[in-house]
Amino acid sequence: MTDTLTNAAQIFASQAVSRDPATDALIARYPYHNPDEVEAVLQAGAAAYRLWRDTPMTERIATYHRLAAALRERSETLAALITSEMGKPIEAARAEVEKCAATIEWIADNGPAILADEPVSIEGSDQVHVSYLPIGTILAVMPWNFPLWQVIRASGPIMFSGNGFLLEHAPNVMGSAFALQQAYEAAGFPKGLFANLSTDNETVARVIEDPRIAAVTLTGSMRAGAVVAATAAKALKKSLLELGGSDAFIVLADANIDLAVEAAIQARFQNTGQVCLAAKRFILERPIAEAFTAKFVAAARDLKMGDPRDPATKIGPMARKDLRAELHGQVQRTLAQGATLLLGGYEVEGPGNFYAPTVLADVAPGMAAFDEETFGPVAALTIADDLEHAILLANTSDYGLGGNLWTADVANAQRIARRLETGGVFINGFSASNARIPVGGVKKSGYGRELSQFGLREFTNAQTVWAKAYR
Repeated sequence: MTDTLTNAAQIFASQAVSRDPATDALIARYPYHNPDEVEAVLQAGAAAYRLWRDTPMTERIATYHRLAAALRERSETLAALITSEMGKPIEAARAEVEKCAATIEWIADNGPAILADEPVSIEGSDQVHVSYLPIGTILAVMPWNFPLWQVIRASGPIMFSGNGFLLEHAPNVMGSAFALQQAYEAAGFPKGLFANLSTDNETVARVIEDPRIAAVTLTGSMRAGAVVAATAAKALKKSLLELGGSDAFIVLADANIDLAVEAAIQARFQNTGQVCLAAKRFILERPIAEAFTAKFVAAARDLKMGDPRDPATKIGPMARKDLRAELHGQVQRTLAQGATLLLGGYEVEGPGNFYAPTVLADVAPGMAAFDEETFGPVAALTIADDLEHAILLANTSDYGLGGNLWTADVANAQRIARRLETGGVFINGFSASNARIPVGGVKKSGYGRELSQFGLREFTNAQTVWAKAYR
């Protein structure tokens, strides 16, 4: 994923700037918090945390249900804001808001049992249990590609566990950040418990070091993750990193090609290809490679590109011009390294940050589109000689976030999944996130888990309580 700490020239500015990626029009400017304002945010967050950690579970549950209702009440406004700030097609933006509300409801309904004291039986002991207790305010450095979902995915479990949440969002979606803060406040959370911080890298580093920050979570690039993790480690604080991926989409010879192509198109081109947990490398077993390629290219060619406010649009603009230029550079380097261009491969002329849906064939290890994360509407196709070769190719990556496997033999697929070096494997489907399952990766895709019971306990103190009665 693109660097959430480095956002073009904005990093050197004194303000965050939001522009419509479909038209280049200026939406708003958000001045960075000055030192006094940062201090006020930290003070308010510390006070709100002390109040929230002692709030009865029944009230936490009720507050979360009010938050879900607040998100749904603002659905059209929030969806329009997402579309205008980062170019997400409007139907996908509406779905993002609903996914956030549904996840908050799931946490409210299931979180209490997950966080309940866990009894432990030890022979000869009277009473032993483990409590999952909050640890403080968590700083979250979040990306722009899912302006609401990425934040809810982190804040939902973190705050239900009793922690506070300080958000440092990407500069180009700052409007979404403040709108989400308003929804939290409308739901009745203590003021300052969920707070938005608009600032620069240097200030973020100081905030991580501040004793009122207990830990940090980041979704972003490997470079940003390394910087944040080093800063947190120096301060002896926990960090969670989700650093993007280059998921393999393996199609074996016995797969249903039509279904696989349909899933592959959605897997690669949803959100204009700007998804960390998404298929990027398509590894095709040789007997079906030609048929899959022909159908995949035809389907990609038919994707409607244009105004993201049009419900029929499937491919909107990329979020920023510098990201489009970076993606085009990867395509050009891959072609120079020997790949074949089957579709697209160009920046669309005119206003906005549009990039044509692109399909590259004959992509191999050592090429940019195979080795790097391509964050945009570009698919890389590679032919595998057999199953063993497909597994080898899939694992030949610095990343290990997710993976996809298409085959008629599901029992065998279950065995193959254990050999794939990823945080998740999706059989006869494509990578997705859901409140019920953990999200996270291995290798240079990061560490730690969000969502499910793992996310709810990720930023807690697993406190052992061992009580013996007087004899």
